[in-house]
Amino acid sequence: MIKKITTVVLFFAVTTSVTAQKGLDVINVKEVERIEKTLASDDMRGRKTFSPDIDRAADFIAAEFKAIGLSTLNSSGSYRQEFAMVRPKFISAAAILDGQSIDQKSVIVVTCQPQLKLDQTSGYETAFIKTGANLQTEARKYTRSNKNMIVWVEKSFANSFGNLARLKSSMFKTTTSVVFILTDTAPAAYSVDAVHEITEQKMANVVGLIPGKSKVNEFVVFSGHYDHLGVGKPVDGDSIYNGANDDAAGTTAVIMLAKYFKKQGNNERTIVFAAFTAEEVGGFGSQYFSRQLEADKVMAMFNIEMIGTESKWGKNFAYITGYEKTNMGEILAKDLQGTAFTFYPDPYPSQQLFYRSDNATLARLGVPAHTISTSKMDVEPHYHKLTDHVETLDLVNMTEVIKAIALSSKSIIAGKETPERVKVEELR
Repeated sequence: MIKKITTVVLFFAVTTSVTAQKGLDVINVKEVERIEKTLASDDMRGRKTFSPDIDRAADFIAAEFKAIGLSTLNSSGSYRQEFAMVRPKFISAAAILDGQSIDQKSVIVVTCQPQLKLDQTSGYETAFIKTGANLQTEARKYTRSNKNMIVWVEKSFANSFGNLARLKSSMFKTTTSVVFILTDTAPAAYSVDAVHEITEQKMANVVGLIPGKSKVNEFVVFSGHYDHLGVGKPVDGDSIYNGANDDAAGTTAVIMLAKYFKKQGNNERTIVFAAFTAEEVGGFGSQYFSRQLEADKVMAMFNIEMIGTESKWGKNFAYITGYEKTNMGEILAKDLQGTAFTFYPDPYPSQQLFYRSDNATLARLGVPAHTISTSKMDVEPHYHKLTDHVETLDLVNMTEVIKAIALSSKSIIAGKETPERVKVEELR
């Protein structure tokens, strides 16, 4: 039995809808329907990552952000947060340590350079991963340091050293390189020569913000992913995976929340609105986004995923993934007192939803980052199906969910409440 989180303490509050709250008329069914129908239209052809179709969706979201009057991240002048995924195909690698050639299998080069030659005079920083350390954790830290580095790895890691090659499977374009070499002794002299065949795949998040009034360097993120599965084999004359619920619904919520908070104009903390790309193919959009902000300055993340259908409890209910990992759910529940809306903990823990959406990247950096959803993941009939159409959604209830998210965030937006950080060491 799932414990109910929000307690309604006054009799009249039981019948108080979220709609009745002041200022929420900005979030209305007509606008929700307009945005949802555009994003999930056949013209968008399923918004597949790396396709021209997803660029049309990005342009639409950027135009909405501009019309709302959002600022651009880092005053870039563009709402498109463009980046490239790099796929380096390994050709060869050679290393000489103190005059001795070492086995090619003892060298892993993480680089975006087709040819990389370096030695002890090249200005690379050095580090040593020694027995007792977590090899993968330390290696990821160095590849994300934005520094040119040589990392010596003790031979006690020989059996798992080859796994570091996986770091090349999800690389963002960068000018820095990190070289891992299996050795028990840091050499005085060394040289490395590596060759890769490099391919690039360009993509973009869409990001806008409302600067905070008194806490401009503290961020609250509202996000959803705008990519989906594209076009597949026809079934009953339909070949487009429209992705109305997954996740045009979440992206619609992000746009509507931007409208609401811009009109409110009273946020003490800076609010960031992000529509992520490439969630369906590995969460690359949120991964890149997470590297553009200092994690310790992100106070909370509301990731919104599949809110277009009623929850297992019916209308006016949604759930929060990873509820037990912070006290953020309790803060949201307190701000919802006096309404008929309730947030529950995730009722599908066996599906590990906390780790399967765009909140996960920032959560792994300690940010209280959770996904809000209504999707019945055990029986959702249209999930990743050609039938995920706007007509299958309850847009009235979806509008109420968006309003509830707006209301539930007010203490965090105002800087009066700050959720506990995620205990990273407890994550799987």
